[in-house]
Amino acid sequence: MSVSESKIANILLAPVISEKTSIASDTQSRIVFKVQTNATKPQIKKAVEIMFDVEVDSVQLLNVKGKIKRFGKTLGKRSDWKKAYVKLKPGHDIEFSAA
Repeated sequence: MSVSESKIANILLAPVISEKTSIASDTQSRIVFKVQTNATKPQIKKAVEIMFDVEVDSVQLLNVKGKIKRFGKTLGKRSDWKKAYVKLKPGHDIEFSAA
């Protein structure tokens, strides 16, 4: 693995597993990942293709703003993060339960 490929492998932080993402996975062949905040669409596409050996059709990005939370008398803020919706080409699938 070259230096650029190791950087690309660090772009994907974690899959987002929820009821909404499992429905998107079943009906639209979309997988949702938590990614680095400075990641771009081509980098995410290449990272998914390298790590999971699938073909990516498209990538949509969403910046999630951190919530304001109260901790006793003081206010705190959760970190902002980026979410990527990755649509796979027909015939490709990622199974997290098997991986």
